[in-house]
Amino acid sequence: MSRDVATINSIPMPSREIRAVVDWLIDGARSAPQPQQVLAELSERLAACGIPLWRPGAQIEVSEAPFELLETAEFRDNPIARVYETGRAIRRKLTDPNSAVDFPVLADLRAQGVTDYLASPLFFTDGAIHVVTCTTREPGGFTDTQVAGIEAIITPLARVAEIRALRRTASTLLDTYVGHDAGERILAGRIRVGDIEEIHAAIWLSDMRGFTALADGLPPRVLIDLLNRYFDCQVPVIIDHGAEVLKFMGDGLLAIFTIAGNETEVCRRALAAARRAQANIAALSDSAMPGLRFGLALHIGDVLYGNIGSGNRLDFTCIGPAVNCAARIEKLTGQLGRAILASDEFARYCPGEFIALGEFSLAGFSAPQSIYDLADTV
Repeated sequence: MSRDVATINSIPMPSREIRAVVDWLIDGARSAPQPQQVLAELSERLAACGIPLWRPGAQIEVSEAPFELLETAEFRDNPIARVYETGRAIRRKLTDPNSAVDFPVLADLRAQGVTDYLASPLFFTDGAIHVVTCTTREPGGFTDTQVAGIEAIITPLARVAEIRALRRTASTLLDTYVGHDAGERILAGRIRVGDIEEIHAAIWLSDMRGFTALADGLPPRVLIDLLNRYFDCQVPVIIDHGAEVLKFMGDGLLAIFTIAGNETEVCRRALAAARRAQANIAALSDSAMPGLRFGLALHIGDVLYGNIGSGNRLDFTCIGPAVNCAARIEKLTGQLGRAILASDEFARYCPGEFIALGEFSLAGFSAPQSIYDLADTV
């Protein structure tokens, strides 16, 4: 028993300052709401405790690594990959001539003046392992007391990292499947049936021409690849022009450009996106998919935006007469052989860009509707 006590007493105990950092992490690092702010403030707090981290005060950069990185030699020959694999920390005192420099990155760091390297696993509650690395340029590297201070914050840091990672994952999934604005609303708890609001928006409703025939004649995987490439011609453009993609319906796409006040600016933005998407689809048709065409309706009006559905199965979308009108106009693009058509309500905000085709009866609407084509295609 006395041997065990002696061993425990020989381990440098965290200082009062380090315990304050631990308490800050246990409290959720609430003063740093963003992940990069957590890292920046943690680095500052550790530096204030006398732990000489490399680059204290440097700007924190956050980036995403592609899945393909995991298969590269650069990743496999990195200490981080070894920690992922083994779940054990790796420390290399780079000033020690007897210390192994067994990863290429260590030689690079030593050339930059780094004297000590520590990679520690962060164990998440689901069994996943993540990694945090610490380096210093301090002559002689980290002391035992400084390493003990770093080790003391690892477990509470893992809890904070896991919570932030879960929120980031949820946000990314919602952005991917329902769009950024809808995702933020869902994360904020707006998940009740009938939780909707009325918004004024420009409406984009597009459809691929001849999709039914293509679906009947193409192998399923080839068809899916075609759809993905077709949507790639539109979705990035729509998002870059400040809109929200709400729904994919087979080969159809519904998006809205929310209007906060200036209808002309929003409609011109929507039209610019439409022209860019049309050019992208034409280029795809010329290079890989001869005959590929699309139809797009542009309209403006009030829509009901929010949760539609039943029980615990909801869809975040928009509905209303304005959406129905856009759907009817989109059908006209095929009947008239036009790529982009607009309603009178939309075209009036883009003077000189459209020319009237006449009045058309639309299913479900009692009065004929004035329909416009792009002036430079007539």
